[in-house]
Amino acid sequence: MIFVTVGTHEQQFNRLIKKVDELKRDGIINEPVFIQTGFSTYEPKYCEWKKLIPYPEMLNKVKEARIIITHGGPASFIMPLQEHKIPIVVPRQLKFEEHINDHQVEFAKMVEKRFNYIIGVYDIKDLSDVIKNYNAFISNKELVVSSNNIEFNEKMKDLVNSFNIK
Repeated sequence: MIFVTVGTHEQQFNRLIKKVDELKRDGIINEPVFIQTGFSTYEPKYCEWKKLIPYPEMLNKVKEARIIITHGGPASFIMPLQEHKIPIVVPRQLKFEEHINDHQVEFAKMVEKRFNYIIGVYDIKDLSDVIKNYNAFISNKELVVSSNNIEFNEKMKDLVNSFNIK
């Protein structure tokens, strides 16, 4: 299954939704597809979809999906990483009126270059190739997602202990 999420930003992301729907229609995608369409106006004809889904349902979709395609919002692509899956990230772009600026493009490029654990798609025409060759694309990615929680908790414990409160 392929899971696509465009987040909850109030601008449309028709470009991504329409492209995935076309790939399903044309047989490029041969597995089930579920799209969370958000505030987009394009309604998929060949894929299952809902505008918005609750967080637990989204987490289940991420867990069961072979491929996750997401917009460039950090929360949306961190979830698949936490499930040890490499997401395809298609950032929203200003020129398509999908966001108020190109911060998603800049952020996705930085994350891809610095950490190498996402697949950035900056031209929608490249999405077909990335999906068809997903396993080859992920073979050179490093999935090392660490948490600072333990370090934070240790520092907080040391700070609290330094107060000598009895």
